[in-house]
Amino acid sequence: MNSAFYIKREAAKCVACGLCLPHCPTYGLLHDESESPRGRLSLMLALAKGELPLSDKLELHLARCLDCRACEKVCPSYVSYGLALDSARALIEVAREPSISPATRSVSILQWLVEKPGRVRTLGKFLWLYHLSGLQWLLRTSRLLKLFGFAELEENLTSPPTPKAAVEIYPTTSKSKGKVTFFTGCLTQITDQQTLISTIRLLNRLGYEVHVPPDQGCCGALHLHSGLPEKTAELMGQNIKAFTGNTEPILCAASGCTATLSEYAKYRESDESSDRFSSRVTDLNQFLAGLAWSSDIVFRPLKKRVAVHNPCTLTNVLRQEDKPYALLARIPGAEIIPLPDNSLCCGAAGTYHLTQTRIARQLRAPKIDHLRRLAPDILVTSNSGCAMYLAAGIREAGLAIEVMHPVVLLEKQIQNGTST
Repeated sequence: MNSAFYIKREAAKCVACGLCLPHCPTYGLLHDESESPRGRLSLMLALAKGELPLSDKLELHLARCLDCRACEKVCPSYVSYGLALDSARALIEVAREPSISPATRSVSILQWLVEKPGRVRTLGKFLWLYHLSGLQWLLRTSRLLKLFGFAELEENLTSPPTPKAAVEIYPTTSKSKGKVTFFTGCLTQITDQQTLISTIRLLNRLGYEVHVPPDQGCCGALHLHSGLPEKTAELMGQNIKAFTGNTEPILCAASGCTATLSEYAKYRESDESSDRFSSRVTDLNQFLAGLAWSSDIVFRPLKKRVAVHNPCTLTNVLRQEDKPYALLARIPGAEIIPLPDNSLCCGAAGTYHLTQTRIARQLRAPKIDHLRRLAPDILVTSNSGCAMYLAAGIREAGLAIEVMHPVVLLEKQIQNGTST
C-alpha cells in the first residue's frame, strides 16, 4: 500500500470548498479547522510530503477523526477521504513511538483476538463463564476495570449467549429460490449472535439456503483503521480465499463489516480476486428489501414505537440507509421513527470510543437525549458496534429500550415463525 501516493492523489482533488464542514461531527464539536476534513487533508498532505514532522498534536488531530465519511457523501470533488485517512494512519504507525496507554492496550488486545477465529471462540466461552460466575458483577462494582483501562471496553458487553457449534450449511425448508453465503465476521458471533440466528432463519424462510464458510474471519476493519495495512491484507486474503469457489451473494448483517468487505478492491487494486469478492458483497437490508416476498410471509401487528438509528457505514459508505425503513414498513401497526440527527455519528466508530472516550460520549449524549424524549419501545440499528455502544448509553441512562437489528425484529414478528 503506497500510503503517500494515495494521500497526495486524494488531497489534490480537494478544492477546500468547505461543504464538508457542517457534516463533520468533530468540527461541529470543536470548531477547529484542524478537526475538519479539509484541515485534516492538509495535515495529511504535509505529512506525506515531509513538510511537517510527526508530532503528538498532528497525530491527535488525525486520531480524533471518526472516519464516519460524512464528508465523502457531500464532496463535489469525490475525494476518497477514508482512503487518505487510512493511508495517513499507516504512515503514522510506522513513524511513531509505541504507545502503552490503557486505551491503546485495549485496542491491541482486540486486534490480537480477532486475528484468529479460534481465539474469538475461546473468548466467547470465557465471556459466558465470566457472566454466569458473577465475576462480571464483581469487577463492575470494583475499580479494577477502570484501573487497568478496560472499563470502556467492558461496559459494552451484554449477557453473552450460550456457545454454539458452528454449522456450515443451513438448508431452506421452503421452495428454493437460491443460495447465499453469509459473512458472520469475528466478534459479532459472540456479541450479537441473535442477529446471526435471525438472519439465517429469515433467509431460510424466504427460500434461501445459507452457506457459512468456516474459514472466514475478521473483515480487517480494526487493523485497517489503526494503520496496519500488512495485517489488514492478510485478513482480507483469508476471507477472499474462504469465499472462493462459488458466485453467490456475500451477505453481511453488520454495516461496518459490510462497508469494509465492499472496499477490498480499493485496498488491493492489483488483485482481481478482490474485485470479484467485493462485487459479490451486499448489505443484508439491501438484499432483503430487493426481494419479491411471498404472500405466505405474514407479520403479526406490533403496537410499539420503533426508533431507527442510521449507522455511518450504512449511510455514507454503502448508501443504503433507506432499506431498514422499507423492511420495517412490512410490520403492521409499528410506529417507525427516524432518530433525530441521524446524519451524525453516535461516537462508537469501531474502537474510537475506546481511544477518544470524551468526544465519543459527547456524540452519544444527544442520541440518548433524543431517545429519552421519544421514549420508543425499541431502537433498531444495522451495525453491531453502534448497537453495543448505544445500548451501553441506554443502560447508563436507565431507559427501558430494547436494542436490536432490524432483521431480528422482522423475524420475531413473522406469524408462525420461530423466535427466541
